[in-house]
Amino acid sequence: MRGFGLLLATALLLAPFTTQAQVLLDQPTTSTTARETMEIGTSTSEIAITSDFTGADLTIFGALSNTDQLLLAIGQYDIVVVLEGPRENATVRRKERVFGIWVNTRSMTFEHVPEAYSLSSTRAVDNITTPLELSDRGIGVDHIPLTPVGFVGNVGDVPEFRNAFRRLQRTGGLYESDPAGVRFVSSSLFKATLRVPADVPNGVHMVRAYLFKSGKFLSEKSLPLRVIKTGIEQTITDAAHQRPITYGIVSVLLALVTGWSASFIFRKN
Repeated sequence: MRGFGLLLATALLLAPFTTQAQVLLDQPTTSTTARETMEIGTSTSEIAITSDFTGADLTIFGALSNTDQLLLAIGQYDIVVVLEGPRENATVRRKERVFGIWVNTRSMTFEHVPEAYSLSSTRAVDNITTPLELSDRGIGVDHIPLTPVGFVGNVGDVPEFRNAFRRLQRTGGLYESDPAGVRFVSSSLFKATLRVPADVPNGVHMVRAYLFKSGKFLSEKSLPLRVIKTGIEQTITDAAHQRPITYGIVSVLLALVTGWSASFIFRKN
């Protein structure tokens, strides 16, 4: 009986420690590895368009945190920075020769596409990640989603019109890509340069930065950029949108006065 009492007393003394150990074992373990983060900033938040505007360069600054220094040193971190213009429907028309005259015979309208698109990256985007990932996120001129609106006809014509749209935008300087436009200036800071074309559309543009690690998407950051017309250009634009009838009458009168003045000045004696 005495031995049994000793065992019972020992069990009662150890019970709290056993319960505490069980509680500690049941607690979930947390990882000490923090996820990589990215922050960006722009050299300006607004671009003013004047009559002599010939384009500009927009500088993007960024910083990475919690990166793996070994992976960073061997180039496993990639950054893609995009300046995306306002989205509107865009129509592409195909001309054909009919009885010796070039006329528009067919057309296709793409829904909600950026009017301007400028991209810079640490290397060619097709070498950063898979085409599926690029298409899912719409990264790169060749991966911008071009969805036809109300198209009735041969489905095989869709790729032709898509290629034509991209070609026209590139030729006009509205779609640009620089596969070496992003570079690291230190172990955690990077700098990107984006080209703003001379024919940049008016409105709110978006600066987007994408971070990839070993081909895997990690995070995205975005900032707005306002593009506005100033001076006489803004006055004419406001008049055309706010008072279209008055604007049309004044335009016709101005054309008549200009034509009459030219005929009076250059008429023969």
